[in-house]
Amino acid sequence: MKAILNGAIVAESDKTVVVEGNHYFPPDSIKAEHFSETESHTVCHWKGIASYYDVQADGVVKHDAAWTYHEPSKLAEGIKDYVAFYKHLVEVRK
Repeated sequence: MKAILNGAIVAESDKTVVVEGNHYFPPDSIKAEHFSETESHTVCHWKGIASYYDVQADGVVKHDAAWTYHEPSKLAEGIKDYVAFYKHLVEVRK
């Protein structure tokens, strides 16, 4: 799977985990130079507190376009620090 913004591959892995229709990319598959953690957080009733990233490529910045769970609940331990993307902001495909 690939996450693509403005033609740039910002994440790529054949070991994503699909949760609720979203591909979560392993931490080592993320190209860090495209990510800036923001102050945004939301709460999922079963996964825990999500932290957000701005994703940028070639001058295009998508605010809070990706999220992760740094300290997930026990039910979501398998996606700790994995990163998912809002599909309307970052293209996710094979």
